[in-house]
Order: sequence, then structure tokens, then C-alpha cells
Amino acid sequence: MPSPAGESAITRVTTLAQLATRGSWQLELAHDRPHALFIWLTRGQGLALIDGIRRGIGAHNALYIPAGALMSLDLGRQGFGHALTLPDTSGMNLPQRPVHLRLREAPAQMELNGLLDSMMREQAAARPMLETAMSAHAALVAVWLHRQMTRPGPELVSDTSAHRILRAFAERITRPDSDHFSLEDHAAAIDVTPTHLARVCKAETGRTAATLITERRLHRARTLLAETEMPVQDIARSLGFASAAYFTRFIQQHCGASPSALRRGPVRPTLQTAVVTSAPQKARVAFGPGSGETKH
Repeated sequence: MPSPAGESAITRVTTLAQLATRGSWQLELAHDRPHALFIWLTRGQGLALIDGIRRGIGAHNALYIPAGALMSLDLGRQGFGHALTLPDTSGMNLPQRPVHLRLREAPAQMELNGLLDSMMREQAAARPMLETAMSAHAALVAVWLHRQMTRPGPELVSDTSAHRILRAFAERITRPDSDHFSLEDHAAAIDVTPTHLARVCKAETGRTAATLITERRLHRARTLLAETEMPVQDIARSLGFASAAYFTRFIQQHCGASPSALRRGPVRPTLQTAVVTSAPQKARVAFGPGSGETKH
């Protein structure tokens, strides 16, 4: 399947708003990304779905999401933070599973702010060997993460029986061929009944298993419509729809517009990157067009 043009292949720091310039759906719908993501929240609170597990998040929280892990992020309009996209994590010895840290010590917060500030200044200068410099800075962020994880009481994503089921389900639905399998197929593959899978998903995430599948499919569909020139019938086929007409009905049901209308929709310009240590108090996470859409 072609990769959307917006999926960066360079190491970069952005605001969370810059990850959702086309609408809040880019972060709030369950989805997976081709590159690892490190998120640093400096204001607000909300909910995150991390590898199929729901977590409360807030200011001075750090999240590491490996490439391909199921995720969503809902901070609302009061939230502010930055995201470090990591297309190449080789040599960094980063965790294979997501990490969620709540940082209460000011020195650790200041150290991370300084690292991200340095990366943003490097980006703004755009000097020769930019990617080499950004990769070196990213390696320092990885060192910072490892050091925080080895401190007493790191808040890693837990490992209960329900969470193991959810992680297995999340791994299943993020596979390239996942759209060609039914909910019953996924349940059988992880050795649970569809009823038990639905019950665990609802209890742990607030969403049904079917909703998680639909959200990921919808996110991928909207991304391909917005960021590629791929014909609608090819998008429909790649996502496992029997016909372009069925795909169109799916999009209209969940978005209130046809695929061609979504493709023509306006896009808000990318926001300017803000310095971590001096983010203006009036700043908001501007999710762009469609920010008031209801998730289904």
C-alpha cells in the first residue's frame, strides 16, 4: 500500500497540533504509524490509547510509541505538547513496547525541555548535515528515556491478562492484511471468544473491538484520501472493501461527506513550531478542519 505523503521519513520535532493539521481525527482515531513517536506533554490532560490500553495523561507526561503500535490521543483544546518522530531507531536500543512516564522531578523535566529545544533550534537553522545532527540529538533523548525508565517506580504500561489480550488484538489489527479478517478471525487467532474480546475491549478502552477496527480503517482511509492521489477504487480495494460503492457509503456514514469531498477539503496551514520552555499560555492544540467531528 502506498505511504501517504505526510508520513515523514526524517527525524523532526513538531507540536502535537502539527500532527493533526487536517483535523482532530488524525490523533483521536485509533491508528498506527510507520515511525516511532516520542511525545512530551506540557499542558492539559486527556486520554491516550497505547497499544490497545487506555491511559490517563497530563502535563509532564512522556510517551514512547514504537512504530506500528496502535495508538490514539485525545487532549482537547487545552492540551499542548511536542512530538519527536523517529524514522530510524537502530542503535538507540529503544523499548519494544510503549512506555508512559509521569515525571514529577523538575530536573528531569528541564533536561528534556533542553534537549527538545536544541532539536528545534537545529531544525530552524537548517544547516548542512541537518539529519545527522537531528539523529544525534534523538539519541540523547533515547538516553534520557532509558535513564528515566531505570529510576525507581517508572510507570510502564502494565501486563495484566486483559492487557495481554488487548496487545495481541492491537498487533493483529495493525498488520498490513488486517482489513481482510473478521472480528471472529482475530478472536480465534488470540484464542478467546468474540464475546470475551468485546467485553475486555469495552472495559479497558471504552471502545468495542469492532469500533477499534473501524477507527483504524477510517483513519487509514482518510489519510490516503487526503495525502495521496490513489484512486478511490484502489483505496477501497486496499482496505478490504468489496466495492468502491460500499467504501463510499462507509465514508459518508462516518464522516458525513463523500470520499471526493474529503479529498477536496481545505487544509489549515502548518503552525509554527514553539519552543518547549516558553510555550505561550494562550496557545491551543489547533486540530484544523473537522475538529468538531464525532468519532464513531
